[in-house]
Amino acid sequence: MQKLNTNIIMNHKIYLIIKHTYLSLGVIFMTSCNDFLDTEPLDQVTPEQFFTTEADLASYSINMYNFITHGGWGLGPVLRGDDNTDNQATTDASYSRWVLGEKRVPQTGGDWNFNRIRNANYFFEKVIPNWKANKIQGTPKNIEHYIGEVYFLRAYEYFNKLKSYGDYPIITEVLTDQPDALISVSKRSPRNIVARFILADLDSAIVLMSNDPVGKKNRLTKNAALLFKSRVALFEATWLKYHQGTARVPLGPGWPGASKSYNKDFSINIDNEINFFLDQAMTAAQVVADASPLTQNSGVVNPEGKFNGWNPYFDMFNANNMDSFQEVIFWRTYVSEHNIAHATTTYILKGGGNSGFTKSLVDGFLMKNGLPTYAANSGYAGEDSIELVKKNRDSRLELFMIAPSDPRTIDPHASLQNFEKPLILEIAENRAVTGYCTRKCLSYDPAQPIIDISQTYGCIVFRAAEAYLNYIEASYEKNGSLDPKATEYWKALRSRAKVSDNLATTIAATDLSKEGDWAKYSGSSLIDPTLFNIRRERRNEFISEGFRYDDLIRWRALDMVKNYHVEGFNLWESVYANQYVNNEGNSLLIEEGTADKQSNVSNRKNSKYIRPNQIIKTNNKIYDGYSWSTANYLEPIAIQHFLITASNPADLTTSPIYQNPQWTLEANSPAIDN
Repeated sequence: MQKLNTNIIMNHKIYLIIKHTYLSLGVIFMTSCNDFLDTEPLDQVTPEQFFTTEADLASYSINMYNFITHGGWGLGPVLRGDDNTDNQATTDASYSRWVLGEKRVPQTGGDWNFNRIRNANYFFEKVIPNWKANKIQGTPKNIEHYIGEVYFLRAYEYFNKLKSYGDYPIITEVLTDQPDALISVSKRSPRNIVARFILADLDSAIVLMSNDPVGKKNRLTKNAALLFKSRVALFEATWLKYHQGTARVPLGPGWPGASKSYNKDFSINIDNEINFFLDQAMTAAQVVADASPLTQNSGVVNPEGKFNGWNPYFDMFNANNMDSFQEVIFWRTYVSEHNIAHATTTYILKGGGNSGFTKSLVDGFLMKNGLPTYAANSGYAGEDSIELVKKNRDSRLELFMIAPSDPRTIDPHASLQNFEKPLILEIAENRAVTGYCTRKCLSYDPAQPIIDISQTYGCIVFRAAEAYLNYIEASYEKNGSLDPKATEYWKALRSRAKVSDNLATTIAATDLSKEGDWAKYSGSSLIDPTLFNIRRERRNEFISEGFRYDDLIRWRALDMVKNYHVEGFNLWESVYANQYVNNEGNSLLIEEGTADKQSNVSNRKNSKYIRPNQIIKTNNKIYDGYSWSTANYLEPIAIQHFLITASNPADLTTSPIYQNPQWTLEANSPAIDN
């Protein structure tokens, strides 16, 4: 058996739900927000009583699940995960992300905590000795699987820290409740070392886990660990590649880690590290992709009197049971009798759920013939209506973006059969913010109630299309060309999208000056057309799935975002301009800056496209658009953590922690911008 990393942190807390929880990922345990120095025991069950059966391990591990899935009021965190990017817009625009000087160094809080890491390490401390001594009752395969799950979950938590902070402490030993010992582990490991640690944990998970656990695809699997490994490796490889030469990469100019004596012997060969992570991404992704065929797309865009079976690709995102889809690697189920449900369909049907696709995203979809809309002879039908915008386009746009003529229901007796015009004047929580609304994860199942939080169909967490895309990108980044496997995967994705698989035609027709996609840049440099189209494929496959921001930051694709205006559908020069009227036929549209009343739409003088951030000017800090600070690529660390760990609290530089680039050691201070 592969040697496992069994070093752990400190004795802390055990949280239990002793029951058959594998049926519901909805039973998610939320740990406390105390910092890692809080070691007051809250145990209700002693380790001697627990961690002795297969069921104990299964219960503990599933209660560490903390994945982003449907839930709560509104569209939920999956479908709104791309808000505040060039993919999606919302009325809740993020000032801290897009207004220079708005994000500040916090006094307390943030994500610099070790709660979930500590819970994993506590598990290892108590379980590994019992496992090695054969003191755990149950099926050995299942016992190993649950131990593997916790390795996965520790890796998952460390990846969240890597994305937020880059360099981060790696806890590798059992510590007593002594301040000096606890402070000593605050030393930040360089980000590439953290990434390697994550991959090592995932390798342990891969060795131990099964692809057929109790609970099937409602529990993590070996393939989920492989897929996640490819994600982590690709993230780190591209971060190192595109952020090299900055203080955000270890030993780059101004890297703050150089100020700490514990880093004096650290060295890194960036090119070797990039290639290492790219190789890891490719190897892991290929295993998953080769074992997981893509779900079929029938090409049918709308249901014909039946709620499912008309297009398996559409069904995959709203099935009650997703186990039968080979592309689905891991999904969450919902159980109404335990009040575990969501409101996804409810808010899609209400109008838009306070979100909407941007013009940039919609424009980026190819025609079925593989040409961009702006190319000569592309066949683009224009934007006089949303139906025309979707005509002869990539099937993913046709399927997953609502047009007014698309059906809201399969009930022939329903009062409102179709979606009709975009509901841009609704209250914020229901509004079609850009006029372009998502239909991904909408269920037409009449058995799914659409009142309040009541839907119980599943939610995908991992699917194999990501493995295809990870391999394509990693392969091209490493070799500068498409190898046969990357070409095979790319053509499979294009064929599923009903787009010509003649990749060369698309690449030759691509004019980056006409592309509104932020990801045509890395730093201040335009990328080549092939890489751009690889990024385009990823963007289009993952609409409404929350990948966009992570991709933008790892590609360093935000440097050029200055005074950027988010736009949506063509409001003023289309069939819709005269449709927003009252019973007397008077327009309900109040343009910003044209009346004493509070405006409800942007002014046509600014753009014929609706601009959701220019509807109201007063007290609106993003009226002049989004502007990016390069400091925001990494989060500032709260001052509290420096105070706790500094040998001299009057001098925060005596802490083993160092602040991230462009952020200060003064609470409430803005970034030192660019």
